[in-house]
Amino acid sequence: MPQEQDGLQLYLMHRQSLVDYATGLAGSRARAEDVVQEAWMRFRQALTQGWPERPEAYLYRIVRNLALDHARTQAAEERRDTHLSLVPPPATASPEDTLLHAEELRRIADALAELPERTRRAFELHRFSGMTFQEIATELGTSLPTAQRLTQTALLHIMRSLRKPA
Repeated sequence: MPQEQDGLQLYLMHRQSLVDYATGLAGSRARAEDVVQEAWMRFRQALTQGWPERPEAYLYRIVRNLALDHARTQAAEERRDTHLSLVPPPATASPEDTLLHAEELRRIADALAELPERTRRAFELHRFSGMTFQEIATELGTSLPTAQRLTQTALLHIMRSLRKPA
């Protein structure tokens, strides 16, 4: 257990600077606190495999990766919420239809969140912004066939996701 004690001492010595570092990456102090706590748990688990060559750098790397993961997750959730608010249910829908519509929109938003950034962006530009494939190609700095393929890939992914049982 000496490694765990040394690891704890290293963690406690750098905890405040880790939180400050994570705050800049994660966007909020509360999220940074969570990230640093999770980083400690992962660092402690890693110590069971042996002492890292550069333990301080390793701990900062864990914090960085976790903070970026949290930031990406939050951005995906915000995009999903935005997508859900873009498509209102039909005005004369029954409560059951409204619920089914909301569930389908959630599944579409989840499918979009699973896509690579560029593929998702091409689809959004085409379906939500009404851009032509040529405009999408220009916006993304790619060729016309690539813009078409990215949009088609996104649509196929969404369709497959909707076919899966909920």
